[in-house]
Amino acid sequence: MKVILRKDSASLGHVGDVVTVKDGYARNYLIPREIAYEASDSNLQRLEEEKKQSVRRTDKERKNSEAVAATLEKTSVTLKMKVGEDEKLFGSVTAQMISDALAEKAVTIDKRHIELEDSLKALGIYDVPVKLAGGVTATVKVWIVRE
Repeated sequence: MKVILRKDSASLGHVGDVVTVKDGYARNYLIPREIAYEASDSNLQRLEEEKKQSVRRTDKERKNSEAVAATLEKTSVTLKMKVGEDEKLFGSVTAQMISDALAEKAVTIDKRHIELEDSLKALGIYDVPVKLAGGVTATVKVWIVRE
């Protein structure tokens, strides 16, 4: 049976490829999981429309992400922490703490989007990258000061 792939598959191919698979595999696995359509002219048109919608959706996400990134670039966050000897913090600054501080400034960012290589464990000014949808990356300035 010939099918048109809706999603990339490591073993079959890329979106839009027409591949030949066994009937049972197509009917019982690919079509119910919406990985593929049965190959026909109407389904080719349907796939093209889905591609257009996907492009529109990703463009919209990218524009929204760029707007949020512009806001993040202008935003700085100050975190007051208890400090011990040699300017080292008791504990560390985590992505959750940065996310909460941003939420106080009316910028909602999920902690999983904040990319800290390691926890911040000393006083100072840090540029923390934030990865947004659509491949957009912004930087937030984080000030860690003595409480």
